[in-house]
Amino acid sequence: MAKLNETLERVTERVREKSGKTRRAYLNQMRASASKGPHRSSVSCGNLAHAAAACPAGEKKALATGGGPNVAIVTAYNDMLSAHQPLGAYPPVIKDTLNEIGATAQIAGGVPAMCDGVTQGQPGMDLSLFSRDVIAMATAVSLSHNVFDAALMLGVCDKIVPGLFIGAARFGHLPVMFLPAGPMASGLPNDEKARMRQLYAEGKIGREGLLKAESESYHSPGTCTFYGTANSNQMMMEVMGLHLPGSAFINPGTPLRDAIVRETARRVAATSALGDDYIPFCDVVDERTVINAIVGLHATGGSTNHTIHLIAMARAVGVIIDWTDFSELSHVTPLLARIYPNGSADVNRFHAAGGLGFIIRELIEAGLLHEDVNTVMGKGLSRFAAEPHLDAGALSWRAPPQKSADDTVLRPVGDPVEQTGGLVLLKGNIGRAIIKVSAVKPERRLIEAPAIVFDGQQDLMNRFKAGDLNRDFVAVVPFQGPKANGMPELHKLTPPLGVLQDKGFKVALITDGRMSGASGKVPAAIHLTPESLDGGAIGKIRDGDMIRLDVEAGTLEARVDAGEFARRETQIHDIDNDRWGAGRELFAGLRSSVSGAESGAMTFQLEERDG
Repeated sequence: MAKLNETLERVTERVREKSGKTRRAYLNQMRASASKGPHRSSVSCGNLAHAAAACPAGEKKALATGGGPNVAIVTAYNDMLSAHQPLGAYPPVIKDTLNEIGATAQIAGGVPAMCDGVTQGQPGMDLSLFSRDVIAMATAVSLSHNVFDAALMLGVCDKIVPGLFIGAARFGHLPVMFLPAGPMASGLPNDEKARMRQLYAEGKIGREGLLKAESESYHSPGTCTFYGTANSNQMMMEVMGLHLPGSAFINPGTPLRDAIVRETARRVAATSALGDDYIPFCDVVDERTVINAIVGLHATGGSTNHTIHLIAMARAVGVIIDWTDFSELSHVTPLLARIYPNGSADVNRFHAAGGLGFIIRELIEAGLLHEDVNTVMGKGLSRFAAEPHLDAGALSWRAPPQKSADDTVLRPVGDPVEQTGGLVLLKGNIGRAIIKVSAVKPERRLIEAPAIVFDGQQDLMNRFKAGDLNRDFVAVVPFQGPKANGMPELHKLTPPLGVLQDKGFKVALITDGRMSGASGKVPAAIHLTPESLDGGAIGKIRDGDMIRLDVEAGTLEARVDAGEFARRETQIHDIDNDRWGAGRELFAGLRSSVSGAESGAMTFQLEERDG
C-alpha cells in the first residue's frame, strides 16, 4: 500500500482536531441508541401492533416473534423524475429477497424529490436548496418509529442523497446502505446539446428546435448522463463505502441492476446487530471517509454543490470541514476524468472506460485515499476497486481494467487530465468564494474587467438579448444567497456568458448563488460568503468597479479604495417577489435560520447537543 500523501494526512489530522468534541458527542449518542436485540422488541405491544397491522400474515408473525432484522426503506420515488422512476419497482424486490432469508422490510416513509432540471429558472428553484433539509427531516420522521434494524436509502439526485444522508446520520446506530437507479442510456451528445442551447440564446433556433434537442438528451428512465450533482452523489456514496461496489453507474432496467438491488438488500440485513457482521453507519462515516469524498470530487471534476452539501453531511456525523480543506486537497489531487461539462463524454462512456473502480484503485495506489476505512462491505476501501458483472447469472466482481479503455475520458494518476482537481478557494475584499476551473481554459483564469451589477438572472438575459453586453465585464449577481431567496442555481446565465466569451470578450461571474454541477467554461466565483443579505461586500459593488479574479493567486478583489469601499452601504435589491408564490412563503423560517454557504447552508441547530 502506498504511503499516504502528506497533504492528505495533514488535512485529515486538522479535520480530526477540529472535530474532536463534536465527533465524540455524536458517537456517544449513537452508542446509546444501539440495541443488542431487534429494535421492535423494545416497543410496547400496541406500538408493534400498529407497525405490523398492514403486513401480510407471514410478515406480521415474523415481526411479532421472529429474530430476523426488519429493514426500513426510505424512498424518494416519484414517476416525474427520470432518475427516481425506476425506484418504484425496488420495494417488492427488496421484500421478496429479504423474506427468503427470514428478514422483513417495510417502506418506512417517502421523501420529496424535486428536479432542478424542471424548476430551472422558475420560482420553484428557490425551494431547491431547502428541500435537502426537508428531506433530512422526512428521513428522520420515517426512521423515528424505532422498529427497524437497518435501513436502505433509495435516492439519486441533487438534494435528495445529501438529505437522506443527513437524516440517516441521526440514526447512525443502524446499518445504512444507499441504492441508486443508475443513469439513462446515452442520448444526444453533450457537446451538441450545449451548442443548441447557445444557438437558442442567440436567437438562431426557436423553442421547437431547443425542445427537440433537450428531449433527445433527457429521454428515458435514469439519471441525466452529464456529470452534475446527481452523478457526483453516486460517486461519493461509492468512494465513501456506502454502496454495493460498482452500483453507481449501472443502467436501470438491466439484469445487472436487478442483481445489485437484490444483493444490496441481503447485505444490509447481514450487517444488522442481529448478525455476526454488525456495521453501523456511524462506524463507516468518519473524518477519513469525508476526506475520501472530497478527493473523489476533485479527481472526477464533480459538482460544486458539494462544497455546500458535503459540509452539511459531515456536520451531521460530527465532522467539521470548510473550503480551505477542499482547496488544499484540490492542489494535490489530479483530475483523472473528462466528463461533461468538463469534457464531452457522459457517465456511460466514463463507466465503460473503467469508471469508478479504476479511479478508486488509482487513487489508493497513489496514496490519495484512506484505504483503511470501514465500508458497508467490511474493512478496506480496496473492496471498491472493482466492477460488478454477472457470471452465469450470478452477481460477481472483477478487477477494473489496468488501462483505461478511452484515455480521452479516463486517465491514470501517472498521466492525468490535469495535475490538480480544479476547485480553487478565492479570497479577497469581496469575501470567500469557490471556483471550478477544470473546464476553464488557462488563458481565462485571470480576468480583470469592470463590474456590471444585475438584478437577478432575468436582468442579465434581457440585457444580453438587447445587445447591451458586447464588451469585457464581470457579471455581479448579488442577493442569490440562502437567506435572500434560497440560493437558486443560476444555470440560465451559462449560455449567454458562453456566447460572449466565444465572441472574444473577457467575461466572468461573481455571485452568492450557485451554479452547481453545470459550472463550465466561463470563470464563475460562486457561493460567495458572506452573502449580500448578511452584509457581504458583494452588495457594495457598483457598475464600473474594476474586479480582478485570479485563479492562480486565489484572489477575488474589487479594485476600489479601501476607505471608500468600507463606507459604502449595501445596495439593497427588491427580493420580496422571490419570497412569495410557488410555496416559497412556507420557507420563511428556513431562510431566517440558515447558515452561510461555507457552513453547509444548514437550517439545523446541531451545535447544542454536539458542542
